[in-house]
Amino acid sequence: MTEDVRDGAPAHPAYGVLRPVTPFASVLLCNNPGMMELDGTNTYVLRAPGHPECVIVDPGPPRHGKHVKRIAEQPGIVLTLITHRHHDHVGAIPKLYKRTKVPTRARLDEHCRDAPPLRDREVIEAAGLKITVLFTPGHSGDSVSFLVEHGDDRAMLTGDTILGSGTTVLDPTDGGLRDYMNSLNRLIVEGEQCHLLPAHGPDHPALIPVARFYKAHREERIDQIVAALDAMGKSPHEAKPMKVVKRVYADVDKKLWPAAKMSVKTQLEYLRDV
Repeated sequence: MTEDVRDGAPAHPAYGVLRPVTPFASVLLCNNPGMMELDGTNTYVLRAPGHPECVIVDPGPPRHGKHVKRIAEQPGIVLTLITHRHHDHVGAIPKLYKRTKVPTRARLDEHCRDAPPLRDREVIEAAGLKITVLFTPGHSGDSVSFLVEHGDDRAMLTGDTILGSGTTVLDPTDGGLRDYMNSLNRLIVEGEQCHLLPAHGPDHPALIPVARFYKAHREERIDQIVAALDAMGKSPHEAKPMKVVKRVYADVDKKLWPAAKMSVKTQLEYLRDV
């Protein structure tokens, strides 16, 4: 990045405050902390320096009217983009659309308003920025990331595929480990000199080291699950996910075990196909 716009800006977490994180991106953190949401959901406002228009990414959860009001107050909104289908990202779509009437685009048609679904590798020119859509499934089947470029400055909005802290839960409803590992590889390839802008947690100045850590962590968990299955004398087809969680995640707070169970389900499914 050519400029550290965060000098003098409030530090994360800063609820209800539009906080600059790159020369063209600011984040508005919703006050919806939780086990899955970390400090809350990050809504991004994308705008080239001095440009009259802006793009909103992930308007946030339902029942947070003050958050939607702050988003809608941003001047020049021309488009809303969605990273994936989970309620803490799409729940505010109806309220924001009612206030702004601007098109909303997501990978799934059900979350779109007055615009078609996103296409992989599609380039969106808006707010003085070049925004490239990258399909990055795994956390959920419809997860996308957005590569945003302005001059020499680049940032990757990763949704929940890569978080600002901790690791990502894979939703067994439509997520999958094989897709997820492929998505991490894609972000590593595409993410040179990219600032990481996650949907939860703080931003990071470099995407690739975090993506590589995520990949190594998943590989380590797979090895741990294989070892646990050997110790239990069970195959991936026979093992009960929660019994695997109790062995592999023994050092993790039990409050997080339900989330761990979701990821273990996808990891067992992955091992069944190996």
